[in-house]
Amino acid sequence: MTSHIAVPDTLADTHNDFLQCFSSYSQNFTSISSLIYTPNNSSYRTIFLSSAQNPRTFASASTSPLAIITPSYESQIREIIHCSKLHGIEIRVRSGGHDYEGLSYVSKSPFIIVDLRNLRSITVNTENNTAWVQAGATLGELYYSIAEKSRTLGFPAGVCPTVGVGGHISGGGLGTMSRKHGLAIDHIIDARIIDVNGQILNRESMGEDLFWAIRGGGSASFGVILAWKLNLVSIPQIVTVFNVTRTSEQNVTKLVHRWQYIAPRVDENLFIRLYVSSANSSENGNKIIVVSFVSLFLGGIETLLPIMQESFPELGLLREDCTEMSWIESALYMAQFPRGSPLSVLRNRTLQDRISFKGKSDFVKEPISEKGLEGIWERLYEQVGSSALHFTPYGGRMSEISESELPFPHRSGNIYMIHYAVLWREEGPETQNLLSWIRRLYNYMGRYVSRSPRAAYMNYKDLDLGVNNKGNTSYTQASIWGTKYYKNNFNRLVRVKTKVDPANFFRNEQSIPSISTWWKKGGD
Repeated sequence: MTSHIAVPDTLADTHNDFLQCFSSYSQNFTSISSLIYTPNNSSYRTIFLSSAQNPRTFASASTSPLAIITPSYESQIREIIHCSKLHGIEIRVRSGGHDYEGLSYVSKSPFIIVDLRNLRSITVNTENNTAWVQAGATLGELYYSIAEKSRTLGFPAGVCPTVGVGGHISGGGLGTMSRKHGLAIDHIIDARIIDVNGQILNRESMGEDLFWAIRGGGSASFGVILAWKLNLVSIPQIVTVFNVTRTSEQNVTKLVHRWQYIAPRVDENLFIRLYVSSANSSENGNKIIVVSFVSLFLGGIETLLPIMQESFPELGLLREDCTEMSWIESALYMAQFPRGSPLSVLRNRTLQDRISFKGKSDFVKEPISEKGLEGIWERLYEQVGSSALHFTPYGGRMSEISESELPFPHRSGNIYMIHYAVLWREEGPETQNLLSWIRRLYNYMGRYVSRSPRAAYMNYKDLDLGVNNKGNTSYTQASIWGTKYYKNNFNRLVRVKTKVDPANFFRNEQSIPSISTWWKKGGD
């Protein structure tokens, strides 16, 4: 992407017409012009890249945004929607820019980015244990703000502090306290959203169907999420963390095999995630598998050690492996900040190291055999240093919520989720080899994971699963990917979409389709 882009006359006219429309709503052109970045602005590329988190997604993009708008007030988003509809321009809404496929900041059609960076206020109420957080805030900013007010309140969401609250929560919000408290969406009690007509709605005025849909169904299909009201959860003064690494030279296959039986069934206060990769042995240079057992326990060491000794003695956890700290300090630990980093690093919205990646996900219902695990290791040996897998345990609260309670359906019956990733620093000939590798690994895993459908996590977006037809897609086309993310909840999401956005203004490659004919006839 370049900072100065040649725009065809027709697009230039559309672009100018949109800007004139948007500017006409403001009495002060100077103030509103400071919110608009076009390809002619020297800051355009800087603003675009500031929260475009995956270089893969825009390195080969054929179109760039006609403009990036950073609204300061909610009312300005209403005007953006009006002018975009009037002039046939798509909008992409970006809160943190972590969409795995870049759908919050790239498009194949003429589009603008609505960047919510200026809408990130957070209000924490410790009297009723709630918080309002605007969609442009990051998880790090949210955690920091909660900790400023209380060290015994927290919120169950993801570990990456630069992830935007708007998108993360609307897709589910899985984190290190999910076994104890469920997902982020399980703690949303109100929301504010702007619909296709420019109306600002809360839970009461939007109705329970739309409120259901935006908690796990991806708010980008239904409007522009402005803010969430959270129910905060109680946490102990002291939590315990550990990160114990074992390798294939230390019988790691048997440990991982055993982990599958323990992690989903152990005390719900204990979360043990596996980080799996390959490396070259420092002793002989041979390829080895490296597995880090990374844990958060909601309690002290004295309580944790007996639980581990009884449930997972094979790991050999020692007292010196464990560290007690506050929950907010554990947020830094899980985000892999160096020990002793100030809490204020959570407020940094910019990743220090940004590299290209491709991600995929799976849900596991039955333990994978040792032979099956060895097959994974063999494939990881092909990409030493550029691949990583995360095994995230389920059980606890995750097994107690019905799969139709909210759009996120991956609840009881799953013992853990797998996240696959392959990473690289520069786009080039090797990129396609890496993409082919992760797809081969994914194909191999088909025999060990969920089936009919082979489920996937919407926040780990994967366009390999299928994409909508350009424009108004069909229900049949969209259901190819939609049932993988949402299972039977996909049908209800389509009904809600058809009701609130019948013309399908809010759309992308994997947005919920608006199918008026399907809605009336009951399916095709």
